[in-house]
Amino acid sequence: MTDPLATSGLVVVDKPSGLTSHDVIARLRRAFGTRKVGHAGTLDPMATGVLVVGIGRGTRFLAHLVAETKSYTGTVRLGASTSTDDAEGEVISSAPAGAVARLDDTAITAALGDLRGEIMQKPSAVSAIKIDGKRAHERVRAGEKVDIPARPVTVHRLEVTDLRRGADHVDIDIDVLCSSGTYIRSLARDLGEALGVGGHLTALRRTSVGPFDISRARPLAEIMDRPELSLSLDEALAASFPVLEVSDDEGAALAMGKWLEPRGLVGVHAAVTPDGRSVALVKESRRRLATVFVARPSTL
Repeated sequence: MTDPLATSGLVVVDKPSGLTSHDVIARLRRAFGTRKVGHAGTLDPMATGVLVVGIGRGTRFLAHLVAETKSYTGTVRLGASTSTDDAEGEVISSAPAGAVARLDDTAITAALGDLRGEIMQKPSAVSAIKIDGKRAHERVRAGEKVDIPARPVTVHRLEVTDLRRGADHVDIDIDVLCSSGTYIRSLARDLGEALGVGGHLTALRRTSVGPFDISRARPLAEIMDRPELSLSLDEALAASFPVLEVSDDEGAALAMGKWLEPRGLVGVHAAVTPDGRSVALVKESRRRLATVFVARPSTL
């Protein structure tokens, strides 16, 4: 019997620069021959790297795929601020002559230290955050003034891997591990503001989203030539959550949305039957082990 979910799962894309996340989705819809394609977490056109894409029923799983951490490598240019906090925007201010040259490594290190840990961060005005149902960058392009309140984020790691000095700028290569919702270009902007010279991002590469890192990603061109899932839906659930082994009978009950007796579990688990099929995501609530997402409903 053919598995009805054989064509559902995740594709981990190594996104090229110059394409929006929506552009990638449009191409993958053609490659996989389905409209049921979506992504988990936007990447700016300038950025490259890990873009997690759901195919088929994998699109419904994306809503439950909460990546607590993401990692990036990038380059911050000190010496100028831009309208978008990255190299795609217009320069809106430049540091006074000699100001960048007077910056020493000690001052840069101290300013970076203030951006680590639990911080309040104001997202870029041209972010994809929705304000009253409309994305911030769309409002900016329409001529509206957008002011997004600061919100808490966590920067677990912010390290300098290289530093290069030019006549009127300093380029700093960084390695970042942060909570979901952190904007790397906002870190560049805030670093430049703290040092009084302005700053923006000139390069960005996302190297991981939760458990999915760049080693699992395939270049978009390669996927277009050979459209294959990176992980089946069964593999995706088991890779993203702790596994709870259940019997065939228990799996059949979960497939119908029924609840099981509690097991003393904490948090969401992937319920996996003896044949390796991930039936559902489950979570204990009071005296029930209930489903929060049924990957393999009995109606399939």
